[in-house]
Amino acid sequence: MSEETTAAAAPLDYDIRKILAALPHRYPMLLVDRVISLDVEQEIHAVKAVSFNEGFFQGHFPGRPIMPGVLQIEALAQAAGILAIEALGLAGSGKLVYFMGIEEAKFRNPVEPGVLLDLRAGFIQKRSRVCKFWGKASIGDKVTCDVNFTAMIADQPA
Repeated sequence: MSEETTAAAAPLDYDIRKILAALPHRYPMLLVDRVISLDVEQEIHAVKAVSFNEGFFQGHFPGRPIMPGVLQIEALAQAAGILAIEALGLAGSGKLVYFMGIEEAKFRNPVEPGVLLDLRAGFIQKRSRVCKFWGKASIGDKVTCDVNFTAMIADQPA
């Protein structure tokens, strides 16, 4: 096997430990389980394993558990936060990525327990303090949610 083939076949080393280091979120609000691919100039592909044990399924909805759309957007925003932290070199800086706005959110298919939710997000605009992203959540080839959103890079509150 050549070095080129080995490098292409090597998995991305961005597991839950790196996610916990990049994001301030913790259970039950951490909604990214693994990063599949990361192009710091363009986009991220991450996944969320959707389990029936998630607390929101108990009330949304009894007898027909569906992941709330706002949590799909939050999962996309967390994936985009990882992208921004890596792209802007903010790891270990203490800076946080804060939601500023959500635009054009559309919910297309329900997300039920027992699936891997694919989270893809990328830059529309990248600046040092404000970034705009696109996001798309899907299960296989079925899009469940797409959205554009804006985030601000800022210091943690005192």
